[in-house]
Amino acid sequence: MTGGDLIADVLKQQGVSWLFTLCGGHISPILVSAKARGIRVVDVRHEANAVFAADAVARLTGVPGVAAVTAGPGATNTVTAVKNAQLAQSPVVVLGGATATLLKGRGSLQDIDQMALMRPHVKWATTVDRVSDLGPTLEKAFLTARSGLPGPVFVECPVDLLYDPSLVRQWYAAKTGDKARSLRDLALQWYIRRHLRKVFGEGTTAPGAPRRPTPAAPSPGGVRRAANYLSVSQRPVLLIGSQALLSPSEVGTLAEAVGALGLPVYLSGMARGLLGPDHSSQLRHHRKQALREADLVILAGTPCDFRLDYGDHINRGAVLISANLSRVDLNKNRRPTLGVLGAPDLFLRALAREAKGQPARAAWMDTLRARDAQREAEIETLWEAPSPGGVNPLWLCREIDRALDPDSVIVADGGDFVSSAAYITRPRGPLSWLDPGAFGTLGVGAGFALGAKLVRPSAEVWILYGDGSAGYSLVEADTFVHRLPPGGGRLRGQGFRGQGGRRGPRGAGRGQGGGPGRPPGLRQRHHRQDRLPQGLDLDVIMAAGNLIYSGNGRRRVPT
Repeated sequence: MTGGDLIADVLKQQGVSWLFTLCGGHISPILVSAKARGIRVVDVRHEANAVFAADAVARLTGVPGVAAVTAGPGATNTVTAVKNAQLAQSPVVVLGGATATLLKGRGSLQDIDQMALMRPHVKWATTVDRVSDLGPTLEKAFLTARSGLPGPVFVECPVDLLYDPSLVRQWYAAKTGDKARSLRDLALQWYIRRHLRKVFGEGTTAPGAPRRPTPAAPSPGGVRRAANYLSVSQRPVLLIGSQALLSPSEVGTLAEAVGALGLPVYLSGMARGLLGPDHSSQLRHHRKQALREADLVILAGTPCDFRLDYGDHINRGAVLISANLSRVDLNKNRRPTLGVLGAPDLFLRALAREAKGQPARAAWMDTLRARDAQREAEIETLWEAPSPGGVNPLWLCREIDRALDPDSVIVADGGDFVSSAAYITRPRGPLSWLDPGAFGTLGVGAGFALGAKLVRPSAEVWILYGDGSAGYSLVEADTFVHRLPPGGGRLRGQGFRGQGGRRGPRGAGRGQGGGPGRPPGLRQRHHRQDRLPQGLDLDVIMAAGNLIYSGNGRRRVPT
C-alpha cells in the first residue's frame, strides 16, 4: 500500500466525493488512488480555482472540501484562495506536494519553505515525514478544519512518502550505487538506509470513523437575557451573516426559527436566500437607516467590520446583541451589550423557543416595508435608463431575477455589478448565493460555480461576472465542458465588453474611457471576451455584449 492509498482511504472515510487539483508529479499517487476509490478527481486550469471549488463544496455540504496541489508554484498559486477561505471561515483541506524528505533545503525542483508560506493563512499547517503518519495527520486535519471556528488547513506530503516503497528505495539506491567505493559511500548508504527505515518502518492503521465536532452551543443564560431584551424592544432589527449558514443540513430549521421570531431581518453574504425570495419579514434596502433607528440590533454571525462601518451604522443608544463563534469577531470594533459566544444558528433557534409574548411592532415593520417599497420604485425608474456603451446593469439584474429557476445557485464574482445584483436578484432558497465574503476576492466565479454544480447537478448555476473578475477564470470554461455532465452547466456573466456609461442603483454615473467617474488615462477598449469560451467549445450567446449563456436547454434571458 502506498502513501497515496493511505490518503485516499482517509478521504473516502471522511465522505469526500470530489478532489480538485491541477495535476503534478509530486501528487500523482494521491490522484490515482483517489480515483481508484471512486472519488472524482476534477482537474482545473489554475490551482486557485481548485481551492475555490473546494471552498464551495464545503459551504454547500458542510463536509470539508479538498484540493491537492503540486509543490512550489502549485502551493503559491493557492494563497489568495486559501486566505479567502480563512476569512470566510470555510473548512477546506489543502494537500500540498513537496520534494523528497532527503532533498529538502538542497535546491530540489520546486522546493520552498511551504510551511512559512501557508501558516499565516490557515488554522493548522503541518508536514509529514513518515508514511505511517499520513493517515492520522489527515484525520486530524479534517477535525481541525471543522472544529470551533472553521477554516482551511494545509498538509504537506513529500513525494517519497506517496509512491510505492520499493520504487522509492530504487530511487535512492540509484544515487549511491550497489557497491560502496569509499568511506563516504558507506556512510551515505548507511544514512539513507536509516532514513528509509524511519520513513517506512512503522506499520499503518486503517482510518477511523470521521469525528464530527458538535457546534458550540450558546449559553442558556445568554439566550434568556437576549429574550428579555427583546421582550421590551419596540424597534428591533436582525442581521444574519454567513456564519449562521455553517451547518447546511440545518438551514431549514434555522429559516423556521427566523420566521417564528417575526423580526425585521436583513440577510447578508451566504445568508441571502435563507427565507426565499418574498418572505414577509425580509427587507432589502435602507439597512443603514434601519440600524440607526433601531432600539435593539441582533448580529447573528456577522462582525462590526467595514460592512457596518466598524459598528457606526448601529444606533449608539441601541441594545446590541451579537452571537458569533469567534471571540475576536464578537467584540470587533464595538463591544456588544450582550455577547453570546457560540454558533449563531443555534442561538437564533434557542431564542425563537425562548422569546414569548413579544410586543406588537406593526408600525415599525410598516415603516421599514414602506421604505423598501419606495426604494424598489426608485430602482424601477432606473431600469429603462439608457446606458451608452453597454447594457444597463439594473435592467440586466432584473431580467436575471425574472429568469432564475426555483432550483438555482447564484455565484457573485465582481465589484460594482455584484453590489447592484445583491439588491435586485432574489436567491430562491437557502444556500443559493455564493460570494467570496469579507476578503472581497475577485476571481472566485469559476471555482465556486464548478463546486456548486457538482454538489447540485440538477440546479441552474449562474455566474455574475464583472468585467474585471471575468478575466481571472474564463479559461475554466474548458473545465465546465469536460468535467461537468453533458447539458449540465449554465454559465452566465456580465460585463464582458466593459461597464462604461452605466448607472448604479443610487444613480451614480460610471464614466466610459477617460470620462466622468473614471480616472483620466484609464481608457477601456471593448474586447470580445465572449470568443474565448467559444474557442473552448462552450456554447455562448452574448446579450447586447454583456450576458453569457451556456449549456443545453436554450432558455434565453430577454435581450
